[in-house]
Amino acid sequence: MRAAPGTGSHEFPEPGKFDAMKRIFLFLATNIAIVLVLSVVLSLFGFDGYLTQNGLDMGQLLVFCAVFGMGGSFISLLLSKWMAKRAMGAQVITDPKDPTSQWLLNTVQNLARQRGIGMPEVAIFDSPEPNAFATGASKNNALVAVSTGLLRNMNKQEVEAVIGHEISHVSNGDMVTLTLIQGVLNTFVMFLARVVGYAIDKAVFRNERDGVGIGYFVTVIVAQIVFGVLASIIVMWFSRKREFRADAGGAELAGRDNMINALEALKRPTEPQGLPEQMAAFGVSGGRSKWGAMFMSHPPLDERIAALKATQ
Repeated sequence: MRAAPGTGSHEFPEPGKFDAMKRIFLFLATNIAIVLVLSVVLSLFGFDGYLTQNGLDMGQLLVFCAVFGMGGSFISLLLSKWMAKRAMGAQVITDPKDPTSQWLLNTVQNLARQRGIGMPEVAIFDSPEPNAFATGASKNNALVAVSTGLLRNMNKQEVEAVIGHEISHVSNGDMVTLTLIQGVLNTFVMFLARVVGYAIDKAVFRNERDGVGIGYFVTVIVAQIVFGVLASIIVMWFSRKREFRADAGGAELAGRDNMINALEALKRPTEPQGLPEQMAAFGVSGGRSKWGAMFMSHPPLDERIAALKATQ
Protein backbone atom coordinates (compact mmCIF):
# COMPACT_ATOMS: atom_id res chain seq x y z
CA MET A 1 0.00 0.00 0.00
CA ARG A 2 1.45 3.35 -1.04
CA ALA A 3 1.16 6.65 0.76
CA ALA A 4 1.88 10.28 -0.01
CA PRO A 5 5.12 11.63 1.47
CA GLY A 6 4.91 12.48 5.12
CA THR A 7 2.01 10.17 5.99
CA GLY A 8 4.32 7.86 7.94
CA SER A 9 2.51 6.02 10.70
CA HIS A 10 -0.16 8.70 11.14
CA GLU A 11 -3.43 6.88 11.89
CA PHE A 12 -6.89 8.01 10.83
CA PRO A 13 -10.22 6.61 12.06
CA GLU A 14 -12.31 4.82 9.49
CA PRO A 15 -16.08 5.46 9.57
CA GLY A 16 -18.72 2.93 8.59
CA LYS A 17 -19.99 2.21 5.13
CA PHE A 18 -22.37 4.57 3.34
CA ASP A 19 -24.68 2.56 1.09
CA ALA A 20 -24.66 3.65 -2.57
CA MET A 21 -28.43 3.43 -2.92
CA LYS A 22 -28.87 5.76 0.04
CA ARG A 23 -26.44 8.24 -1.51
CA ILE A 24 -28.37 8.32 -4.79
CA PHE A 25 -31.66 8.70 -2.93
CA LEU A 26 -30.15 11.48 -0.80
CA PHE A 27 -29.07 13.40 -3.90
CA LEU A 28 -32.50 13.16 -5.53
CA ALA A 29 -34.29 13.93 -2.27
CA THR A 30 -32.15 17.03 -1.64
CA ASN A 31 -32.88 18.62 -5.02
CA ILE A 32 -36.57 17.71 -4.92
CA ALA A 33 -36.88 18.86 -1.30
CA ILE A 34 -35.63 22.37 -2.17
CA VAL A 35 -38.46 22.77 -4.67
CA LEU A 36 -41.08 21.14 -2.42
CA VAL A 37 -40.22 23.27 0.60
CA LEU A 38 -40.41 26.43 -1.49
CA SER A 39 -43.76 25.29 -2.91
CA VAL A 40 -45.26 24.59 0.51
CA VAL A 41 -44.11 27.96 1.85
CA LEU A 42 -45.48 29.76 -1.19
CA SER A 43 -48.81 27.94 -0.91
CA LEU A 44 -49.10 28.76 2.80
CA PHE A 45 -48.63 32.46 2.01
CA GLY A 46 -51.23 32.30 -0.77
CA PHE A 47 -48.97 33.04 -3.73
CA ASP A 48 -50.35 30.16 -5.82
CA GLY A 49 -53.90 31.33 -5.23
CA TYR A 50 -52.97 34.86 -6.29
CA LEU A 51 -51.58 33.58 -9.60
CA THR A 52 -54.66 31.49 -10.37
CA GLN A 53 -57.58 33.50 -8.99
CA ASN A 54 -58.42 34.92 -12.42
CA GLY A 55 -57.03 32.05 -14.50
CA LEU A 56 -53.42 30.96 -14.85
CA ASP A 57 -51.15 33.78 -16.03
CA MET A 58 -48.26 31.94 -17.75
CA GLY A 59 -45.95 34.97 -17.86
CA GLN A 60 -46.31 35.79 -14.18
CA LEU A 61 -46.01 32.13 -13.28
CA LEU A 62 -42.73 31.73 -15.18
CA VAL A 63 -41.20 34.80 -13.53
CA PHE A 64 -42.46 33.63 -10.15
CA CYS A 65 -40.91 30.16 -10.60
CA ALA A 66 -37.64 31.59 -11.95
CA VAL A 67 -37.14 33.78 -8.90
CA PHE A 68 -37.63 30.93 -6.45
CA GLY A 69 -36.08 28.18 -8.59
CA MET A 70 -32.88 30.10 -9.21
CA GLY A 71 -32.89 31.54 -5.71
CA GLY A 72 -32.97 28.12 -4.06
CA SER A 73 -30.13 26.90 -6.25
CA PHE A 74 -27.89 29.87 -5.44
CA ILE A 75 -28.62 29.59 -1.74
CA SER A 76 -27.32 26.02 -1.95
CA LEU A 77 -24.19 27.27 -3.75
CA LEU A 78 -23.47 29.92 -1.12
CA LEU A 79 -23.81 27.30 1.62
CA SER A 80 -21.85 24.62 -0.25
CA LYS A 81 -18.54 24.94 1.62
CA TRP A 82 -20.23 24.98 5.02
CA MET A 83 -22.42 22.02 4.08
CA ALA A 84 -19.46 20.06 2.69
CA LYS A 85 -17.41 20.51 5.86
CA ARG A 86 -20.29 19.36 8.04
CA ALA A 87 -21.36 16.47 5.81
CA MET A 88 -17.85 15.06 5.46
CA GLY A 89 -16.37 16.14 8.78
CA ALA A 90 -13.61 17.80 6.75
CA GLN A 91 -10.85 19.36 8.85
CA VAL A 92 -9.48 22.51 7.24
CA ILE A 93 -5.70 22.84 7.41
CA THR A 94 -4.90 26.25 8.87
CA ASP A 95 -1.67 25.54 10.69
CA PRO A 96 0.01 22.42 9.26
CA LYS A 97 1.47 20.24 12.01
CA ASP A 98 2.93 17.44 9.89
CA PRO A 99 4.71 16.99 6.54
CA THR A 100 1.59 15.64 4.80
CA SER A 101 -0.50 18.70 5.62
CA GLN A 102 2.31 21.03 4.57
CA TRP A 103 2.77 19.14 1.31
CA LEU A 104 -0.96 19.33 0.57
CA LEU A 105 -1.03 23.07 1.18
CA ASN A 106 2.01 23.66 -1.01
CA THR A 107 0.65 21.47 -3.82
CA VAL A 108 -2.77 23.15 -3.87
CA GLN A 109 -1.15 26.58 -3.76
CA ASN A 110 1.17 25.75 -6.65
CA LEU A 111 -1.60 24.31 -8.85
CA ALA A 112 -4.00 27.14 -8.02
CA ARG A 113 -1.34 29.66 -9.01
CA GLN A 114 -0.86 27.87 -12.33
CA ARG A 115 -4.61 28.10 -12.99
CA GLY A 116 -4.78 31.75 -11.95
CA ILE A 117 -7.33 31.27 -9.16
CA GLY A 118 -7.33 32.29 -5.52
CA MET A 119 -5.93 29.90 -2.93
CA PRO A 120 -8.73 27.46 -1.93
CA GLU A 121 -9.21 26.20 1.58
CA VAL A 122 -7.55 22.78 1.96
CA ALA A 123 -9.04 20.02 4.08
CA ILE A 124 -8.73 16.31 4.90
CA PHE A 125 -11.74 14.11 5.62
CA ASP A 126 -11.81 10.60 7.09
CA SER A 127 -12.76 7.94 4.56
CA PRO A 128 -11.11 4.63 3.67
CA GLU A 129 -12.00 5.16 0.00
CA PRO A 130 -9.56 7.20 -2.16
CA ASN A 131 -11.51 10.32 -3.09
CA ALA A 132 -11.44 14.09 -3.20
CA PHE A 133 -13.86 16.91 -3.96
CA ALA A 134 -13.98 20.63 -4.64
CA THR A 135 -16.81 23.05 -3.97
CA GLY A 136 -17.40 26.73 -3.28
CA ALA A 137 -19.27 29.79 -4.49
CA SER A 138 -16.60 31.03 -6.90
CA LYS A 139 -13.13 30.41 -8.34
CA ASN A 140 -11.59 32.52 -5.58
CA ASN A 141 -13.70 31.13 -2.74
CA ALA A 142 -13.38 27.37 -2.99
CA LEU A 143 -12.62 24.31 -0.87
CA VAL A 144 -10.47 21.36 -1.97
CA ALA A 145 -10.63 18.30 0.28
CA VAL A 146 -8.93 14.91 0.05
CA SER A 147 -9.71 11.69 1.89
CA THR A 148 -7.40 9.83 4.22
CA GLY A 149 -7.85 6.83 1.92
CA LEU A 150 -6.44 8.84 -0.98
CA LEU A 151 -3.30 9.58 1.02
CA ARG A 152 -2.95 5.93 2.02
CA ASN A 153 -3.51 4.35 -1.38
CA MET A 154 -1.83 6.72 -3.86
CA ASN A 155 1.70 7.99 -4.26
CA LYS A 156 2.72 11.63 -4.41
CA GLN A 157 2.40 12.00 -8.18
CA GLU A 158 -1.06 10.40 -8.26
CA VAL A 159 -2.34 12.55 -5.39
CA GLU A 160 -1.05 15.64 -7.19
CA ALA A 161 -2.97 14.58 -10.32
CA VAL A 162 -6.16 14.17 -8.29
CA ILE A 163 -5.67 17.62 -6.77
CA GLY A 164 -5.09 18.97 -10.29
CA HIS A 165 -8.41 17.41 -11.31
CA GLU A 166 -10.19 19.20 -8.46
CA ILE A 167 -8.42 22.50 -9.11
CA SER A 168 -9.58 22.21 -12.73
CA HIS A 169 -13.18 21.88 -11.53
CA VAL A 170 -12.70 25.16 -9.67
CA SER A 171 -10.94 27.01 -12.50
CA ASN A 172 -13.52 25.77 -15.03
CA GLY A 173 -16.29 27.29 -12.91
CA ASP A 174 -18.08 23.94 -12.66
CA MET A 175 -19.81 24.74 -9.36
CA VAL A 176 -21.41 27.91 -10.74
CA THR A 177 -22.33 26.26 -14.04
CA LEU A 178 -23.96 23.31 -12.30
CA THR A 179 -25.84 25.73 -10.05
CA LEU A 180 -27.18 27.63 -13.07
CA ILE A 181 -28.33 24.40 -14.70
CA GLN A 182 -29.97 23.22 -11.48
CA GLY A 183 -31.64 26.63 -11.10
CA VAL A 184 -33.09 26.55 -14.62
CA LEU A 185 -34.33 23.00 -14.07
CA ASN A 186 -35.86 23.94 -10.71
CA THR A 187 -37.65 26.80 -12.48
CA PHE A 188 -39.23 24.54 -15.07
CA VAL A 189 -40.02 21.82 -12.53
CA MET A 190 -42.01 24.36 -10.52
CA PHE A 191 -43.57 25.87 -13.63
CA LEU A 192 -44.65 22.63 -15.31
CA ALA A 193 -45.92 21.14 -12.04
CA ARG A 194 -48.23 24.11 -11.55
CA VAL A 195 -49.48 24.05 -15.13
CA VAL A 196 -50.28 20.34 -14.79
CA GLY A 197 -51.83 20.91 -11.35
CA TYR A 198 -54.03 23.71 -12.62
CA ALA A 199 -55.19 21.67 -15.62
CA ILE A 200 -56.03 18.58 -13.52
CA ASP A 201 -57.75 20.68 -10.86
CA LYS A 202 -60.09 22.13 -13.48
CA ALA A 203 -60.54 19.11 -15.79
CA VAL A 204 -60.50 16.17 -13.35
CA PHE A 205 -61.62 17.64 -10.03
CA ARG A 206 -64.09 20.00 -11.77
CA ASN A 207 -63.11 22.99 -9.68
CA GLU A 208 -65.22 25.83 -11.11
CA ARG A 209 -64.57 28.49 -8.48
CA ASP A 210 -61.88 31.16 -8.66
CA GLY A 211 -58.46 30.05 -7.50
CA VAL A 212 -57.51 26.41 -6.98
CA GLY A 213 -58.63 23.48 -4.87
CA ILE A 214 -57.06 20.55 -3.08
CA GLY A 215 -56.59 18.69 -6.38
CA TYR A 216 -54.18 21.39 -7.51
CA PHE A 217 -51.96 21.18 -4.45
CA VAL A 218 -51.80 17.37 -4.42
CA THR A 219 -51.03 17.23 -8.14
CA VAL A 220 -48.32 19.91 -7.86
CA ILE A 221 -46.48 17.95 -5.15
CA VAL A 222 -46.62 14.67 -7.09
CA ALA A 223 -45.66 16.35 -10.38
CA GLN A 224 -42.69 18.10 -8.78
CA ILE A 225 -41.35 14.78 -7.50
CA VAL A 226 -41.67 13.18 -10.93
CA PHE A 227 -40.25 16.17 -12.82
CA GLY A 228 -37.50 16.51 -10.20
CA VAL A 229 -36.31 12.96 -10.85
CA LEU A 230 -36.31 13.62 -14.62
CA ALA A 231 -34.39 16.87 -14.07
CA SER A 232 -31.77 14.96 -12.09
CA ILE A 233 -31.02 12.88 -15.19
CA ILE A 234 -30.04 16.09 -17.03
CA VAL A 235 -27.88 17.24 -14.12
CA MET A 236 -26.07 13.89 -14.02
CA TRP A 237 -25.51 14.01 -17.80
CA PHE A 238 -23.79 17.39 -17.47
CA SER A 239 -21.79 16.16 -14.48
CA ARG A 240 -20.42 13.25 -16.50
CA LYS A 241 -19.41 15.53 -19.38
CA ARG A 242 -17.42 17.94 -17.23
CA GLU A 243 -15.43 15.09 -15.65
CA PHE A 244 -13.57 14.62 -18.92
CA ARG A 245 -12.56 18.30 -18.88
CA ALA A 246 -11.37 18.04 -15.28
CA ASP A 247 -9.35 14.92 -16.13
CA ALA A 248 -7.71 16.81 -19.00
CA GLY A 249 -6.96 19.68 -16.64
CA GLY A 250 -5.41 17.33 -14.09
CA ALA A 251 -3.28 15.79 -16.85
CA GLU A 252 -2.11 19.23 -17.94
CA LEU A 253 -1.17 20.26 -14.41
CA ALA A 254 0.40 17.02 -13.14
CA GLY A 255 1.17 15.00 -16.26
CA ARG A 256 -1.00 12.72 -18.37
CA ASP A 257 0.60 9.50 -17.13
CA ASN A 258 0.12 10.57 -13.50
CA MET A 259 -3.56 11.33 -14.14
CA ILE A 260 -4.03 7.95 -15.84
CA ASN A 261 -2.25 6.20 -12.98
CA ALA A 262 -4.47 8.00 -10.47
CA LEU A 263 -7.61 6.82 -12.27
CA GLU A 264 -6.20 3.31 -12.45
CA ALA A 265 -5.56 3.45 -8.70
CA LEU A 266 -9.24 4.29 -8.15
CA LYS A 267 -10.10 0.92 -9.69
CA ARG A 268 -8.24 -0.97 -7.00
CA PRO A 269 -10.65 -2.56 -4.49
CA THR A 270 -11.07 -0.64 -1.23
CA GLU A 271 -13.66 -0.50 1.51
CA PRO A 272 -16.63 1.26 -0.14
CA GLN A 273 -17.97 4.43 1.38
CA GLY A 274 -18.03 7.22 -1.17
CA LEU A 275 -19.24 10.79 -0.79
CA PRO A 276 -22.70 11.95 0.14
CA GLU A 277 -24.35 12.58 -3.18
CA GLN A 278 -24.40 16.38 -2.73
CA MET A 279 -20.60 16.16 -2.86
CA ALA A 280 -20.21 13.22 -5.22
CA ALA A 281 -20.78 15.35 -8.32
CA PHE A 282 -17.59 17.25 -7.43
CA GLY A 283 -15.53 14.22 -6.38
CA VAL A 284 -12.86 12.50 -8.44
CA SER A 285 -14.52 9.09 -8.33
CA GLY A 286 -18.27 9.42 -7.82
CA GLY A 287 -19.00 5.73 -7.27
CA ARG A 288 -21.60 3.64 -9.04
CA SER A 289 -25.35 4.08 -9.30
CA LYS A 290 -27.58 1.06 -8.83
CA TRP A 291 -30.26 3.01 -10.69
CA GLY A 292 -28.40 2.85 -13.99
CA ALA A 293 -26.00 4.95 -16.03
CA MET A 294 -28.43 7.89 -16.29
CA PHE A 295 -28.02 8.61 -12.57
CA MET A 296 -24.21 8.33 -12.48
CA SER A 297 -22.43 11.59 -11.64
CA HIS A 298 -19.16 10.30 -13.19
CA PRO A 299 -18.40 8.30 -16.34
CA PRO A 300 -16.91 4.80 -15.88
CA LEU A 301 -13.21 4.97 -15.03
CA ASP A 302 -12.28 2.94 -18.12
CA GLU A 303 -13.91 5.55 -20.38
CA ARG A 304 -12.04 8.36 -18.65
CA ILE A 305 -8.74 6.51 -18.94
CA ALA A 306 -9.38 5.79 -22.65
CA ALA A 307 -10.14 9.48 -23.26
CA LEU A 308 -6.82 10.52 -21.69
CA LYS A 309 -4.87 7.89 -23.63
CA ALA A 310 -6.42 9.17 -26.86
CA THR A 311 -4.94 12.65 -26.30
CA GLN A 312 -1.46 13.49 -27.57
